[in-house]
Amino acid sequence: MFVVSVGYVSSLDEVDLLLEDHVNFLKKQYEKGIFIVSGRKVPRTGGVILAKAKSKKELEGILHQDPFYIKGIADYQITEFVASMTLPELSDLCEI
Repeated sequence: MFVVSVGYVSSLDEVDLLLEDHVNFLKKQYEKGIFIVSGRKVPRTGGVILAKAKSKKELEGILHQDPFYIKGIADYQITEFVASMTLPELSDLCEI
C-alpha cells in the first residue's frame, strides 16, 4: 500500500485549469481499484492519495499519467507501508 503526497509547484490558478482533467485521471484509477481514497491538503497546497498498487514502479508509471505531473505543476512523494490494522469494514486492505 502507498501514501502519495502531492505538492503543488505552480499557482492555484494553473492547478484549477487542469483540475477537471486531474479528477478524470483519479476516477479512472478508482475504477481500476488502484486508488482507495484521495483529497486536498488543508491548506490547499496539494493532495493525498492512498493507493494499492503492485509495486512502487507501477504506481510511479500511473502517476506519470496525471495531467498535474505531465504539465509539471505538482510533485509526488511516495511512501510505501504495510497495512496491519484497519476498521473491520476495511479489513481487506490488511496485508498481514
